[in-house]
Parts: sequence; C-alpha cells; structure tokens
Amino acid sequence: MYGIKYWAFLLLFLFCFCSVQGQDFTGYLQPKIALNYKVNPFYSQNYSVQNRSYFYRNEEASLAVRQIDAVHFSNYKLMDNQSIALGVQFRFREAFEAKANELRFTQQYDFTKRPFSLRYGHRFRTEQRITTNNFIHRFRYRFSLDLPLNGERLDLGETYLVGNCESLVSVGKKMNPEYDQRLTLQLGWFLSDTCKVQIGTEYRLEDALEDQHHILFFLSTLNISI
Repeated sequence: MYGIKYWAFLLLFLFCFCSVQGQDFTGYLQPKIALNYKVNPFYSQNYSVQNRSYFYRNEEASLAVRQIDAVHFSNYKLMDNQSIALGVQFRFREAFEAKANELRFTQQYDFTKRPFSLRYGHRFRTEQRITTNNFIHRFRYRFSLDLPLNGERLDLGETYLVGNCESLVSVGKKMNPEYDQRLTLQLGWFLSDTCKVQIGTEYRLEDALEDQHHILFFLSTLNISI
C-alpha cells in the first residue's frame, strides 16, 4: 500500500520535471475550492473559486496574482454514466494585469465507464469566451482516468490517482486558430463522504503550431459535497 503511494508521488515529480526540462516556461500556482450540491438524483450544481498566481516567468522566480475565476455549473444526469452541463464563468483580471476581464459560457457532455477498478471518461466542451476586445469559440475534448491506489475500490481515507489528456482549438475573428494540448496528473485523498483533496501538476503546450508557449501548473483542490 505504502509502496504504491510512493510511486505515485514519484510519478508526479517526474511528470513535472520532464514537462519543462530544457524549456523556457511560465509557471503558475492554482489553488481551487469547489462546492458540489446535489439538488436531486438527476440534477446537481457546482460552484468553484480559483486563484492563478505566477511563481516563474521571464526566466525568473516571481510571485504575483494573475487572475481569479468564479465558476458555476448546472449538471443534468442522462444515465448513470452520462451527463450534460451548462456553465458560466467570470474571470477577474483587470485588477491584476493590463488585460480585460472575461465572461465565459460552457456547454458540456460527459461519458464515463468503469470496467474494473479503473474508471475512464470522455468529456466534450464548447465554450464562448467574451472580452471587450474579442469573441472566441473554443472546442475541447478530454480523456481522463482515475483509479484507487489501495485496492479495487475507493474507501474512506484512501488515496487515488487522476490523469487527464485534453486537446483544444480556439477560433475567432481577430486571431489565427490556436491549438493547445494539456496533460494533468493529480493525487487525491478521500477524506470523508463530503470532502476530497487533490494536488498535482499540469503541463500545457499553448499555440502548438506557431509560438508554442510552455506552461506548468501546480494544482491544489478542495472538493466539498453537500
């Protein structure tokens, strides 16, 4: 049991190190708090707030807030393993950088399957990102998997691993199409029936066909369910 946990931590470290080795990159810290509210068996709501701060940019260590995001999702279960969701997000950025605030609308379809202890899922999203300067349509596909690290099922107090691979394309009148790729790996703890904690890293390759920006995130999330 403990050996698996150590290997998971080592995997997180290697993922982080290999993502940016030899690259000029930008680094962010991104803590997040999420509240999940189950209204009835078929409908639930999710509210979250996250902060994104620099820890490395322009080849120097730096600690400065970049933005704060406030997000709401309404989720509708179609079947036990399928759901659709509508979301709205407001990004507060003008107070921290010379960039416009953003209003974002999201439409989502999610499909999951659990053959054994491993669960995997497919998520499709369309987004409309609205600022004072531009209107961007973004299309996203994410493949994800998660599994318990202590046995065939996740029990109270145990640890689990989550991995994601996501591809994105953004199009707008005032820009060339941009293609992004994201790889995420997180370690989670099932603390109670209402609380989970996750930490991990995410590597992003933005504008992959042209400027190729390399970005590294250190993530932490507190999930509360009521």
